Amino acid sequence: MTTTGAPGHGVRLGLRANLAQFTLLVAVNALVGGMLGQERTVLPLLAREVFHLSAYTAALTYIVAFGAAKAITNFFAGTLSDRYGRKPVLVAGWLVALPVPVLLIWGPAWGWIVFANVLLGINQGLTWSTTVIMKIDLVGPTRRGLAMGCNEASGYVAMAATAMATGAIAAHAGLRPGPFLLGAAYTALALGLSTLAVRETRTHARAEAARHRAPTDGELTTSQVAWITSARDRALSAASQAGMVNNLNDALAWGIFPLLFAAHGLSVAAIGVLAALYPAVWGVGQLVTGWWSDRIGRKHLITAGMLTQAAAIALVAVGTAFPLWAAAQVLLGAGTALVYPTLLATIGDVAHPAWRARAVGVYRLWRDGGFAVGALLAGALADAYGLTTAIWAVAALTAASGLTVATRMYETHPHR
Repeated sequence: MTTTGAPGHGVRLGLRANLAQFTLLVAVNALVGGMLGQERTVLPLLAREVFHLSAYTAALTYIVAFGAAKAITNFFAGTLSDRYGRKPVLVAGWLVALPVPVLLIWGPAWGWIVFANVLLGINQGLTWSTTVIMKIDLVGPTRRGLAMGCNEASGYVAMAATAMATGAIAAHAGLRPGPFLLGAAYTALALGLSTLAVRETRTHARAEAARHRAPTDGELTTSQVAWITSARDRALSAASQAGMVNNLNDALAWGIFPLLFAAHGLSVAAIGVLAALYPAVWGVGQLVTGWWSDRIGRKHLITAGMLTQAAAIALVAVGTAFPLWAAAQVLLGAGTALVYPTLLATIGDVAHPAWRARAVGVYRLWRDGGFAVGALLAGALADAYGLTTAIWAVAALTAASGLTVATRMYETHPHR
């Protein structure tokens, strides 16, 4: 479907009308996911084997730094993209990423690794937020779930492939520098594409806004958008808490699962396979679930996804060997695939185009703040009571989040 908005001077909305730019943004977001994937297998092992960090809380400081930096950057990314345009924010995000592989390769102390993850969080906040906003701009309202499925699928499939590749490289060539050379290549390629080939999409958002009635609250301030998204609107606030808990349990999978697998004697290569299974299923599944949410609605998919994640995390807690853990990773990926693009589509459904970019930023502030909360919670519980207790606690929180969505959220799909 394509539509024309007068203020956009012939700008057309729709996936088919903007397929070339949409596909390019999918490719750029794959490189965003690859930057995160370079750490998924290697960094927990680097903390233990190279820097000799025995306390789980200390070993997970890089996730706290990453999550806090990304969450804060997400908040400002929406405002900046409304004020200055989407493309400048995207390019700035890749400029920030340039030192990250260098710091990961040659950092002589753990503090350097933590600082690299501050920069990586800023990079992810600027680039991933912007590719989300740009795809929402391009496709218009009817294919929003599919667009978010494609966006998130590209990022997490690339994360999975990179996690597996870095595990194989580390098994043969050591934890440094080989695995992080992939990140250097990703950064150079993405910066070139973002600078030379990506086009601005803010005019598409303005064209869509012209076709909507004016916001009932007039011109909203950023603080008002934050309040509506975080608390006042039942669907937006339910989505925000679910997003935070989703990434809280992702921090557990990133930081604690590899240490649990290593404690049971799994090799680096086997840990790399497990680290890749979860985001691979998550990524590929979103191609279906984003489209599915356009057909049947958002609320029930989110509820089912959170409860499926809780069951998968519990399965990791009771497991002691590769086959059961592999099944749990597949189940966790399936649950996350149900949730991830559907939450973003929910934000796009409810937020008016005039303040949608800021609403996406607020939602992603809550969602990616879950990384920091999850790393601190899981690390503290693991230090005090052991790895298994930390995993059970996060499983319980995830189930509670799913029940919150079931009771608080209303259906947001415009045709439901």
